[in-house]
Amino acid sequence: MSGDTSAPSGPTILIVEDSELNLKLLNDILEYHGYTILATSLGEAAVELALRHKPDSILLDIQLPDISGLEAARRLKAEEQTRAIPIIALTAFAMQGDEAKVLASGCDVYVAKPFNIAELINMIARYTRQEGRS
Repeated sequence: MSGDTSAPSGPTILIVEDSELNLKLLNDILEYHGYTILATSLGEAAVELALRHKPDSILLDIQLPDISGLEAARRLKAEEQTRAIPIIALTAFAMQGDEAKVLASGCDVYVAKPFNIAELINMIARYTRQEGRS
């Protein structure tokens, strides 16, 4: 319920997206599906937020205005506290070899933009349930 300041309602998702429109879309859809949202448009801030809040999953745009999403993913996977957090890369990069580059950076899955909302929600649910981490 909007305005409720009690404990978070569901799993926490960190959205890292520099497009305000995409960020709002993802935020609204995920909140509707019961997720608690953290959001930033910067890679450096994403690393700091992930270390501080340890979200259940991260939606990571690859093209960011400060450091690339690839660099943010490498940093997150290098940290013991955040290495087990699933990272779903959202990217407009669709050239041959881009998916391999994204996965090599530490992202768990690659999703090309524009994405199918229903498929993305299912993927987030699947990766968020793969807890097994502390």
